[in-house]
Amino acid sequence: MDKTAATSDNTTAAATPPKKIDLGKAAIKEAIAKGKTVIKEGKSKADAAMLIFEALKDEEKDVVIAAFVQGATLTEKGAVTYWYNCRRKAKKAAKSA
Repeated sequence: MDKTAATSDNTTAAATPPKKIDLGKAAIKEAIAKGKTVIKEGKSKADAAMLIFEALKDEEKDVVIAAFVQGATLTEKGAVTYWYNCRRKAKKAAKSA
């Protein structure tokens, strides 16, 4: 009986629909396009992610992460890591300036 209860609890938790993210704004489209250009030039995903992050620093975390996936060719999990790294780097640069 306990196994069934645990399974049904997990099912209901996983049934929460994901948040819809609108990547249709002009600024977001432009940032994604710049990221794709950087990747095509042969630069690193980190370079592309930093460029996107700087362009979208005022947007929500989920929007920036979705832009990383599209523009810097990152996976969802990788994009989260890059977001934290970019945020940390930006804060460090702001302190030293």
